Amino acid sequence: MATALCRGVRRPRGLGLGLTAAAAARLWQPCRGHKMTPSDDELYQRTTVNTLERESLDTLFIDCYSKHGFTINGNRVFGPCAVIPQALLQWNVGSYKDISEDSLALFHILEPKIEILVLGLGERSQRLDPKLLMFMRSKGIAVEVQDTPNACATYNFLTSEKRRAAAALIPPLHLSGDLE
Repeated sequence: MATALCRGVRRPRGLGLGLTAAAAARLWQPCRGHKMTPSDDELYQRTTVNTLERESLDTLFIDCYSKHGFTINGNRVFGPCAVIPQALLQWNVGSYKDISEDSLALFHILEPKIEILVLGLGERSQRLDPKLLMFMRSKGIAVEVQDTPNACATYNFLTSEKRRAAAALIPPLHLSGDLE
């Protein structure tokens, strides 16, 4: 009873024992390259998936911005705003100088947690207090500080990639091309 192996496929047994090809084909079984153990079985390795939102058409994208506010999914928001998954809120800050642990509390109490917070600080990127960034990092949230135009683009990109992202945006006071 000879068995030939060829790239993990075993030839049907019994061809040399007087069995017909049809009978031998019924005896044929695929050959695994390795033997599965209970630890390899999905039954023993549980997979968990946490999603912030289901696939929906309600994903928020920033359409445009002006010195007065933002248009997000066709909704107009005046002044600074917080864009979190499935919600759009006014953000009570006047400028980047008003950003504190209290003003960022909204972003670290969300459940499930966001991965990244994109801060748009107006027409220019400003330096925030390093203690504030370390505080957010201690809460498990990465913070990306940018000017508002780049922050809008970054948030839209992260959202299109299905990342758990939020944005805190301050409208730019002056836009390039403004006549004053």
